[in-house]
Amino acid sequence: MLQPRITRYPHGITAVDTEYVRPGHAAAHIIQHEGRAAFVDVGTTHSIPYLLAALKELRQPPEAVDYVLLTHVHLDHAGGAGKLMQALPNARAVMHPRGSPHMIDPAKLITASIAVYGEENYRRLYGELAPIPAERVITTQDGERLNFAGRELEFVHTPGHALHHHAIVDLGFGNIFTGDTFGLSYRECDTDQGAFIVPTTTPTQFDPEQLIASIRRLAGYKPQALYLMHYGRVTDVPRLAASMEQQIREFVRIAREDADASAIRSKMRTLWFDLLRRHGCKLPETQLDELFGGDLSLNTQGLIAWLSRAKERA
Repeated sequence: MLQPRITRYPHGITAVDTEYVRPGHAAAHIIQHEGRAAFVDVGTTHSIPYLLAALKELRQPPEAVDYVLLTHVHLDHAGGAGKLMQALPNARAVMHPRGSPHMIDPAKLITASIAVYGEENYRRLYGELAPIPAERVITTQDGERLNFAGRELEFVHTPGHALHHHAIVDLGFGNIFTGDTFGLSYRECDTDQGAFIVPTTTPTQFDPEQLIASIRRLAGYKPQALYLMHYGRVTDVPRLAASMEQQIREFVRIAREDADASAIRSKMRTLWFDLLRRHGCKLPETQLDELFGGDLSLNTQGLIAWLSRAKERA
């Protein structure tokens, strides 16, 4: 029997490991309220059996799921949405209007992803993308609110990581589901000082000023907790927001100083590892390289792409 890795949090929120890349890397979240349920992000097609098993463990029938809320349509967050919707007869998918065409007809998204990853790696990581029928899709306006079984959710458009990104504010409970806007925080790096967080500047739409503005906007809600896809619940939001902003500005300085990819990656690695040691993290560098190696490479690509766009505009 499939056994999902789940973590139960306050306010009816459960994180489900999507088993993407490694355990503890990516989490979908299930919100339960008044006998109803909603997903926030879903992982890849390969994640769906774990999500359905988690529903069963939570004693939540698929028919009681009202919404699949997608922060953005990057494949580690939304690649499995179409397949999951097939198992949830009453659910509607909610997303930014820039992302909806790619979920209704994922052909271009599939072609672009295969071009980046190669077909073999693409299939291994993401499987087949199923379309979502247009009549089951809801798109959001900035600041729009949705009534979920009497629980009010507000959608806040948060560019910087991606232009089609929105965060979901759980107004009555002081939570925000941040997708990738508020970065990455792996639980292995928690210390007595709390969570350690880093920005994600992946290609192709990273913009530092937009991302800083989005972080400040979310912090302005004064949430008691953030729920990150990568990974789970974090608190102490003012400290994390300040760290994110400082790191983004340092990334910009590094990229402008030397546009060579290996130099950017090396300097970012040094920055993160120094911050981790100051944070009290005692994990060996070999393990830190395993945790952050992919993120360092993707962040480097995002910075180079941003720098190229900035030079073209100059």
